[in-house]
Amino acid sequence: MMLAGSVLAILSACGSSAAGGSYPTYRYRLTVEVDTPEGLRTGSSVIEVTTRLAGPYSIPNPGQVLHSSRGEAVSVDLGRRGILFALLRSEMAEGWTHNLMFLLAPPVPRSVNRGLPNSSDLDFDMRMKATLALTGARVIPRDFAEFPESWREPGNPPTGWPMMVRFRNLASPKSVEKVNPDDLSASFGAGVKLRRITAERTDDPVTSGILARLPWLDSATPKSLDDDFEPTTTPTFAQRIAFSDFVKEHDK
Repeated sequence: MMLAGSVLAILSACGSSAAGGSYPTYRYRLTVEVDTPEGLRTGSSVIEVTTRLAGPYSIPNPGQVLHSSRGEAVSVDLGRRGILFALLRSEMAEGWTHNLMFLLAPPVPRSVNRGLPNSSDLDFDMRMKATLALTGARVIPRDFAEFPESWREPGNPPTGWPMMVRFRNLASPKSVEKVNPDDLSASFGAGVKLRRITAERTDDPVTSGILARLPWLDSATPKSLDDDFEPTTTPTFAQRIAFSDFVKEHDK
């Protein structure tokens, strides 16, 4: 089950008291560490997040929190074993990169004015301030307790980590394969194991360069890795993965 959209919109569908209708743009470095028999292998990517408010006359939700991200998937070069890609989404949410630092921020007290006008706005503002104040590398948990209970039905995957994939042939987008982050050895061989995934606020520039590995990527084209299928058929995994899961600019 793959859910589109944003957790922020679920956690707070209301507006914000931020001046000018927006919050400061921030960046974070997403780092994936993998243990192999040949030693530790790491990859990272700097992602930028923008948060703003819908206008007072926007439809259907005036004042709703809107946010977007730009950046690239993390590539971890495992040498002869291949390349692990940590996508710009989780299995549960396409907006995973938008929400990550917000969910990693320490909890804040709920508004004492709960139920009064703008109390949800205050809660959101406090959580955003905590997000912007984050320092140091934060280990990303396998699951986030704040995801709605409806997303936790039996069989639904954990929500904390990004979706991971590999390619049988880097030149062929249709050769993409899903990777189980809890069992990397199944895809990359014995002794390969995910050590941890971290996120850390940074002022470094947004990462670029994934096109050197995947030259067929076109971030301006909103299509899947296998765009040749009939609408009436069940899509394959390649047909459910989009170019924007690897590289994206801010949503318009």
